[in-house]
Amino acid sequence: GTFTVRLLQTSTFQNTSFVETDGLGLLEDIELGYFDKHTWSIHFSQPWVRSALSRGDWDTVENMIKIYLHRFNHLINEGAMQMEVPYPFVAQCNIGCVLYPNRTSQGFFYVGYNGQDFLSLNTKNVTWTLSQDTKFSRYIQSFFQNYTAFTKTVEVVFNESCVIEIEMLLHYGK
Repeated sequence: GTFTVRLLQTSTFQNTSFVETDGLGLLEDIELGYFDKHTWSIHFSQPWVRSALSRGDWDTVENMIKIYLHRFNHLINEGAMQMEVPYPFVAQCNIGCVLYPNRTSQGFFYVGYNGQDFLSLNTKNVTWTLSQDTKFSRYIQSFFQNYTAFTKTVEVVFNESCVIEIEMLLHYGK
């Protein structure tokens, strides 16, 4: 069948110096784990999830998530200050990929701002599309589009890693 893995992120920006981030990982409607906003660590919700990858691989995943969250929150906060966006506000992300029966995949990356669509990533040509046309959204879009290290990472995750990771989770979750 078709399977979807998604990571849901909610970052609440209280002011210029305080951001609180929650995260949740899902395989279809099964909660795989969550990101603890107090300890900045992953907690597994299913006993078989930890077995899907080696300890070293999970450490790598956790470190990548921490780096991503730190950079994402910094970027959004920097943009908000530059564009004089009023605090508090919320940024949300829905990130993941769909694995089809023929082993092809389609990645997705959606960013929301205060409950509204904000930006999305076309994972085939790795371009960011505005959902809102504001100074703030154009600033963030421009930054993401020119941030080649981030773009390369997203490209690898969506176009290479997705199939392998979903298949591992499906294997261990049977």
